[in-house]
Amino acid sequence: MSIVPYAVLGAAGVAAAATAIKAAKFVPKKRDVGPLTEENVDAKRCQEHLSKAISIPTISYPDKEKIDFSQFDKFHAFLEEAFPLIHKNLKKEVIQEASLIFHWKGTRDDLEPIALLAHQDVVPISEGTEQDWTYAPFSGHNDGEFIWGRGALDMKNHLIAVMDAVETLLEEGFQPERDVYLLFGQDEEVVASEDGGAKNIMRTLKERGIHLDSVLDEGGAIIPVNLKGILNNKELIGVGIAEKGYTDIEITVNAKGGHSSQPPVHSGLGELANVIKDLEDNQFKAELMPFVKDLFSNIGRSCTYPARLLTCNLDYLQPVLKFGMTKIPFTACLVRTTTAVTMAQGSPAANVLPQKSSITVNFRQMPGTTVQDVVDHIRKVCRNKDIEIKVLKAKEASKFSPTDSRAFKIIEELCMQENKDSIVAPYLVMGGTDACYYEPICENIYRYAPYKVSVALLRCTHGTNERIPVEAVAPGVAFFKRYIRRASAE
Repeated sequence: MSIVPYAVLGAAGVAAAATAIKAAKFVPKKRDVGPLTEENVDAKRCQEHLSKAISIPTISYPDKEKIDFSQFDKFHAFLEEAFPLIHKNLKKEVIQEASLIFHWKGTRDDLEPIALLAHQDVVPISEGTEQDWTYAPFSGHNDGEFIWGRGALDMKNHLIAVMDAVETLLEEGFQPERDVYLLFGQDEEVVASEDGGAKNIMRTLKERGIHLDSVLDEGGAIIPVNLKGILNNKELIGVGIAEKGYTDIEITVNAKGGHSSQPPVHSGLGELANVIKDLEDNQFKAELMPFVKDLFSNIGRSCTYPARLLTCNLDYLQPVLKFGMTKIPFTACLVRTTTAVTMAQGSPAANVLPQKSSITVNFRQMPGTTVQDVVDHIRKVCRNKDIEIKVLKAKEASKFSPTDSRAFKIIEELCMQENKDSIVAPYLVMGGTDACYYEPICENIYRYAPYKVSVALLRCTHGTNERIPVEAVAPGVAFFKRYIRRASAE
């Protein structure tokens, strides 16, 4: 009788036992992060400041002629009134039309400065939706549970928290060792702006020979997670270490046109339909970058034991994980450059064949994929080689910042001190921030917003009924106080 079946069963048993032992040991890494320091925060004052900030409609548009810069002047006047010690002790500069630099001089010139970023502008309210709001979109109404209005989550909450943190530190007599810069752009919401406020702030600092130790901007929030039997009552905190690029491309097909009563087999729009199909059927290649592995590893270590049987073996399951992630839009964007056909244009009338048909396609490039790579991809996958390709607007993807830097460790430790059950993980920011423009003068750039907000509430960002929980405001200020104390020290 052959002993092969018994040998196979024995090997399988040993492998299963080894996996079980590995899963049992696959737990969060123990770290001594120390106790959480108590910070004095005037919660009522912070809430009032945020409500007032929201009430000033600092709306940005791609067309500067549409921007009401008097609202930015009003916002600056509010900041001066609300934060007198900042305006007395920090040097303030207005860059471009309305971007701001606040410079807090430290006690030591041999240490590189830190920077905290935020943007003053907000997106407009979609026309016709004003009446859909529970409270007026620029009311800043505080009903005791939420503060309502455009900018409550993106990102006047962040800007005001930074200002309240600095103002309170000044009241307490704190002085940083490192110089501290507060850098507030005017047009972050204008994607890939040719001459944006953040670009001009960075250029100003670069011309002065300033190199930053670290940058902290908007990004991941504190997301409560409760997947019964898998991930019980945890908080997932994503710290953005890079962001995707942004490219709008117009693709055009030229045709003879003519009267719709004598159509060809395929009109110009028909030809474009094949272009759309080629683009959507030939997505960019997926790749599991190191941050994805770190993300799943950190989450996996906090899962219950049965789930850890899988998560502890991610190295062997990478092909399956990558395949599965490409099938879900929410996760596909983490592993590949995305292609979204968003606009189409044909003839000006229903009975006229189009002479010029075009589509606009939005690509969000993974780090390492350039705008030129996107153009080359279009040429490669589209069978119609007569198409015209025009880049309308573009911003390259950012570089990755390290996860072993002093700044990243400070953010991680502060989050763990707040809640030792937190899962802190690096991630890739899908949208754009001003942070990427500071790469010429900083290598350690991070994107994190210290606010506990549900996924459902985050979906209100840029939408109707944008609002922030009242109870989240003061903890945000406390975080920035702790961060400035730690990050501005040697």
